[in-house]
Amino acid sequence: MSEGIGQLEGDDVALLAEASRGFERLESEIGKVVIGQEQTVRALLTAVFCEGHVLLVGVPGLAKTLLVKTLSRVLGWEFRRIQFTPDMMPADIIGMELLQEEPGGTGGAGGTGGTGGTRRMRFVPGPIFANIILADEINRTPPKTQSALLEAMQELQVTSLGERHELDRPFIVLATRNPIEQEGTYPLPEAQLDRFMFSLWMDYPDVAEEERVVLETTAPRPIELDPVFTKAQVMAFQSLVRRVPVSGHVVSYAVALARATRPGTGASSDLATRYVQWGAGPRAGQQMVLAGKALAVLEGEPTVAARHIRQAAPHVLRHRVLTNYQAAGEGISTDQVVAGIIEEISEPRIGR
Repeated sequence: MSEGIGQLEGDDVALLAEASRGFERLESEIGKVVIGQEQTVRALLTAVFCEGHVLLVGVPGLAKTLLVKTLSRVLGWEFRRIQFTPDMMPADIIGMELLQEEPGGTGGAGGTGGTGGTRRMRFVPGPIFANIILADEINRTPPKTQSALLEAMQELQVTSLGERHELDRPFIVLATRNPIEQEGTYPLPEAQLDRFMFSLWMDYPDVAEEERVVLETTAPRPIELDPVFTKAQVMAFQSLVRRVPVSGHVVSYAVALARATRPGTGASSDLATRYVQWGAGPRAGQQMVLAGKALAVLEGEPTVAARHIRQAAPHVLRHRVLTNYQAAGEGISTDQVVAGIIEEISEPRIGR
């Protein structure tokens, strides 16, 4: 693939500098509330600049919910939390049609004590109609309800009684999943997992961070957060991300990483052949390049480098690679397989 790279010009250069400065302010504001988790915060903001959905995986008590709520406050976006449960139905998320009396009506068919009134079905929006949705414990709800969320994530719309209803932009789903409590849970279908741009693993804080968490959360802690951007500004940054140029060899690198995860092909890595049952699809390459563009914007860089792809690759591939029984038998995790593949695949040469 040829180099084929352009450059940002005019207003885009100024917008790039504004986005990079704003990213630092966002990190600072979130850091007032969320202690540690710097890599998770950076990856989450990368997804925001791409309008990408994120799956947050971690044991209870690691501030997953706090992080999402803080993010919505510093962005000034409308936020809704949906606590998923086994008895939840699609209408509990997307909304439902209700029979309502028209204004000025005094009753009608089926009414009591009036004539001339009319009634009609009206759509009452559910909690999905917001800018940031926290889908808490998404794997606790049955597949039928998960599919309703899938349409919203992919199509930016919901359907009720055959009527389509557009969602407001920007729209991002941040879902949490508990990796250790499996009783009463439903597996997330691969089709839905593929709709998440990133899967982020939140780990325990180190000793100093944990001591700080305990100290600061058990004392009076008034915190004022200032919104950093307007919705229009963030949407302008999201549009800028799409316009960031990317060279041919960087695209080739992202595609090579995705193809290396697929066993049984000429491009598969040795690790994939041995430990992977099903590899990442073409959307993985798309998401790596898009995330690379966002990372370039956050760093104030006018083009995407291979290091941006490497940085995004674990988050993009983690939930798109399904390991086999041999990996389970040998205690090999998906993260280990993905890290090995990234290490094994070298960057294609420029001018290829």
